[in-house]
Amino acid sequence: MKITTFNVNGLRAILNKGLLNWLENNRPDVLCLQEIKSRPEQIAEEVRQLGYPYTIWNPAERPGYSGVATFLIEYSQENQKGLGISEFDNEGRVIWTRHDNFRLYNIYFPNGQRSQERVAYKLDFYARLLEQCDQLHAAGENIIITGDFNTAHNEIDLAHPKENSTTSGFLPEERVWIDHYLEHGFVDVYRYIYPDRVQYTWWSYITRARERNIGWRIDYFMVSKTLIDRISDIIIHEEVMGSDHCPVSLILK
Repeated sequence: MKITTFNVNGLRAILNKGLLNWLENNRPDVLCLQEIKSRPEQIAEEVRQLGYPYTIWNPAERPGYSGVATFLIEYSQENQKGLGISEFDNEGRVIWTRHDNFRLYNIYFPNGQRSQERVAYKLDFYARLLEQCDQLHAAGENIIITGDFNTAHNEIDLAHPKENSTTSGFLPEERVWIDHYLEHGFVDVYRYIYPDRVQYTWWSYITRARERNIGWRIDYFMVSKTLIDRISDIIIHEEVMGSDHCPVSLILK
C-alpha cells in the first residue's frame, strides 16, 4: 500500500503543472493533499481527471485559503473532517479516514510566521491533536499522521538552522512538539529509516531556494510504533515540481 502526502499550494494551479502526468506513473492508493485553496465544485471536472473514485474534501470557510482533501482508490468505511474543535475546523485542516488496522490523519498544520498569536494557535493545535491521539492509543488504535507539519524538527532538517533559530517553523517551542509526539508513541518514519540523510520537502519561492536546494523538511509521516513492522520505505520525491513543497510517499507492506 502506498500513501502519498503533498502540499500542492493550490490544487487548481498544480493540475496544470504536471501533477496528472506524475500520478499516471506514481499512483498511490491514498493521496493526501494540503493547502488545496479551492472547493470541489470549483474544479470538479479537473479533479475527475485524477482518476480516484472516492474523495473527501475539507475546504476552509475562507475562500482561497488552506483546505485538505483525501483521494482514495478503495472506499473508507469511516471518516471525519476536522478535530471537532471549531476554532481549528473552520480553517479546513484535518481529515481522518479508517483503513486496514490504522486511522490515517491528513493534516495541514498551522503556520506561525504571521504573528506570535498564530504561533500560539499552532502550538495549541499540536496539543489538542496529541490529546486525541493519546486517547486513541490508549484504546488500542494504530495511527498514521501525515501532512505539512510546518516545523523542522532538528538542525539536519533544514539548510540554515542557525540563521532560522528565531524563525517560526524552527522555534524551540515548536520543535519540542515533535519531541512530544515521539515521546507519545509515534515514530518519524523518514528519520527512523534514514537517520543521517539530508533531504528537504519545502523550498521558499522568495529566494529561489529550490534551485540551490536551500530547503526544510517539514512534511512528515508520523506512525504509531506498533506499525513499524509494516513500513517498507519512505520516499521524498524532490524531483516533482509545481509547488513549493514536493510529495512524500510511505510504502506499507
